[in-house]
Parts: sequence; C-alpha cells; structure tokens
Amino acid sequence: MFDFNTNHKALVWTMFLVFLGLTIWIAVIPAFQIQNEYGPLPEQKDLTQEERRGLEVYIAEGCVACHTQQVRNIEMDKMFGKRPVMPQDYYYSKKRQDVWRQSPSLLGSERTGPDLSNVGARQASEAWHLLHLYEPRAVVEESVMPSYRWLFEEIDSNYVSESDLVVSGIPEEFIKDKSKKVIAKNDAKALVAYLISLKFTDLPEDMEAPEFIPLKEKDKELAGGSSESSSSGVDGKRLYESTCAVCHQSNGKGVSGAFPPLAGSGIVKDPNPTNHIKSVLFGKDDNPQYGPMQAFADELTDEEIAAIINHERTSWGNDAETITPEEVKEIREEGK
Repeated sequence: MFDFNTNHKALVWTMFLVFLGLTIWIAVIPAFQIQNEYGPLPEQKDLTQEERRGLEVYIAEGCVACHTQQVRNIEMDKMFGKRPVMPQDYYYSKKRQDVWRQSPSLLGSERTGPDLSNVGARQASEAWHLLHLYEPRAVVEESVMPSYRWLFEEIDSNYVSESDLVVSGIPEEFIKDKSKKVIAKNDAKALVAYLISLKFTDLPEDMEAPEFIPLKEKDKELAGGSSESSSSGVDGKRLYESTCAVCHQSNGKGVSGAFPPLAGSGIVKDPNPTNHIKSVLFGKDDNPQYGPMQAFADELTDEEIAAIINHERTSWGNDAETITPEEVKEIREEGK
C-alpha cells in the first residue's frame, strides 16, 4: 500500500491516473460512441458560414454550460414540438469542428436554461433574441441568465447607419443614455443566426422519434380536466407559457416598444376571432411600433392554437368568447 501521507509523488500519480480514467470513461468513450452511432438526418441542412461562426460564439461565451446540447430523457428537457428532441438534432455533419471538438454534441455541465434544439421554431424573432442577449430580464423577468452587453455597442443616434442592426424595445430602466442607440456587433448577429437555425428536421417516413418520458399522474390530470384545458385536453395556459410568454409575458402586458400587450387588446377581445387566429397561424408584421410576430401554423396543431387563443381571450381581464379547433382549421385551410 502507498503511504500517501509521505509519498507525495505516488499521491500525485494516483490522482492523475484516476482523473485520466474518469475522463476516458465519462467523456472520451461516449463521445466516440455518439460520433460512430449518429449522423445528420437526411434532410438536415449544414450550417452557413455565419451560423457556424455563431456556434463558435455560443461555445466561446459559455452558453453551452447552461444550455447543454445533450439529449436527456428527463422532465425539464421535454419541450413542445412535433416530436421529442433527438441526438441527431445537434449533429450538423460528420466533419469534426476541429481536432478537439466533434459535431454531434456540445456537452456542458448542467441544464440551467431550457433545451434549445428547436428554439429557431419556438422563437424565430431576431429582435427578441437580440433583446434577450442584451438584457434577459427585459423579456423574462425571473431569468437568471447573464446579460451579454459586450456583444453590443452604444453609439450616438446621429451616427447610426442603415447597415447597423439596432436593438429595439429596450425598457427605459435598462437604458443609461437615451441619446444613444444599442447596436449589435458581428458576434451578436452570428450568435442569433445560429440560434434561429436550431430547428427540428422532418424525419424520414420510415423513421420514428424515440418516445419521451410519460406524463406524471399530476400532469395527466391537468391535461385531462383542469379549468385551463380545452375540450381536446390541451392545457392552454401551459402551452402559452412555453410558446408566447417570452414575448407577451406571463401577465399578458408584453414589452413596451417590442412586443404588444394581450391584456385589453382589441384583437384579442374582438367578438370576431378571425384576426386573432390569423395572427397566431400566419404571424403579424403590420405595426411599426412592435417587432414582427412569427407564424405558428407549422409548429402547432389546430387544437393547440385554439387552446392558446382561448387562454388569451379569457385571461388578464379579457372576457371574449372562446373558439374551437374547427374554426382554426377553417382559417388555416383558407390561408393555404
């Protein structure tokens, strides 16, 4: 037996060998297994030059530490979408990033933030991502994410050119000098381009996504019979929180100058729900006071859209009549 109290050389070598063994077992072997087992999906597009630059910024800025790009079959990683997240969703090509890093997974130490495998579909607004990076609490009040203000610069309003990408909708409490505009640097543009590129790729007809963890009994009860659930069993409040609250906020008040309020909104309270349904299905970009709203026709079913709209029409003091999935389907067909 080694006497580690007196033989410090043996202690150091033992620590090194244990560290080396754990590294190979926990990191190196799984990395090679992933690389050999998985590849890009047939219809998956490779990253553009700007998006790949954004991936490098994503790594350099430490985003991967909290938004770990690793598929895990646990409750907090269960996000809405057409299907569960798969390892291939982070696999852009068989080509390694470099000698030390592979393409399939950018493994981090934890998942403090949500899974971003389909964030480009869930949140396709460039304006939202820029505002979120500049000051996360401007759009998510309880966010613990640090602000990345060094990816932006403040310049005098008189010197803003047409080629500058101005960050709009910043609440007054986060503005130090109102005579200046916040401009996104190239790294911020690339990072946003990469985030928006993260979208689920359609699976081949003969390929099925793996089943995700089943709902807990409590969730089943909520999905089947809570006051917030629609007749189809879809929980409108829960779906609103995961899809719409990042812009319109949980209280429906929106973000001044960036995303309109839904509380008291004429469109939301209108007895004729056509415009409300069209806005959610096909997006909306006709009000220069606010940023454009993305379309959800390809991301959500008729039942899910109806549940969200009903939550909006009956919350925050709104008292409009609810709608049915059939009404959403009719307008969806007209839009085609």
